[in-house]
Amino acid sequence: MMNILILQGPNLNLLGYKSHQSNAKLTLDKLNKETRRFSKKNDLNTKVYQTHKQFLAINILQRNRNWADGILLIPTSWARNNFTILETINLINIQTAAIYFDGDYSFGTEKKDSILKSDVITEFTGKPIDVCIEGLKYLID
Repeated sequence: MMNILILQGPNLNLLGYKSHQSNAKLTLDKLNKETRRFSKKNDLNTKVYQTHKQFLAINILQRNRNWADGILLIPTSWARNNFTILETINLINIQTAAIYFDGDYSFGTEKKDSILKSDVITEFTGKPIDVCIEGLKYLID
């Protein structure tokens, strides 16, 4: 069984509010249910954390470094300027799928704007559920 750490960045708790503005009905809870469903079908253990706080995200990464076989990171604004998270991912050396939402679900930071570039980070862009599943598939292959 593979262990996947899912770390969700700032403002992702407002996914439902953001999607409602475009007449969609996707909440963070619905997104998490779909990732849990996929994980269960594919025999994955997951831990899911959502935080706005950089120091907490770093603590989560460090504390789970011996448990996690892969990281699904939805960095939102951290992708623009959070070198400490990048440094931590590089130091713990765990394969990471960095996830960016496009279209009406975009939180304003796109793959092209990201500083999260590394040999252990692969970036994915798309609709929230689809791109999270794509990232999980990448981590288990």
